[in-house]
Amino acid sequence: MYRNILVPTDGSDITSKAVQTAISLAKTFGAKLSTISVKEPFPYSAISEMQPVPPQEFYDAQERIAASRVKAVIEAAADQGLSCEGHTVEALHPWEAITDYAKSQECDLIVMASHGRRGVSALLLGSETQKVLTHCAVPILVIK
Repeated sequence: MYRNILVPTDGSDITSKAVQTAISLAKTFGAKLSTISVKEPFPYSAISEMQPVPPQEFYDAQERIAASRVKAVIEAAADQGLSCEGHTVEALHPWEAITDYAKSQECDLIVMASHGRRGVSALLLGSETQKVLTHCAVPILVIK
């Protein structure tokens, strides 16, 4: 049924439920599993002298955080005997990175949490999840 499943991760507790569901589905259908974590771009401002963190230090920290999130998904998949490809992507809007990645990798299912680190910012679904649902042509399984 599904051959290429994507599970975005932000390291939140609810995301771990989505990861476990994606792993289970990938095993059941013999599907390829991929994960991505979206890094925030450097918050440039007009007054660069007032930046508390230098750009390279910010980028390095973002990469470490995103890479550790991806690694956790890869390890969870490996614990279940499944391989998983992991990527980190920089984007201003995580939903755009998720939809672009799903399209470019020809994913046929996205498994994602109903909300993530930003909390419940919408009544029913997190804003990033809602935007993926709105803008992505790929079927999406939302985990609460």
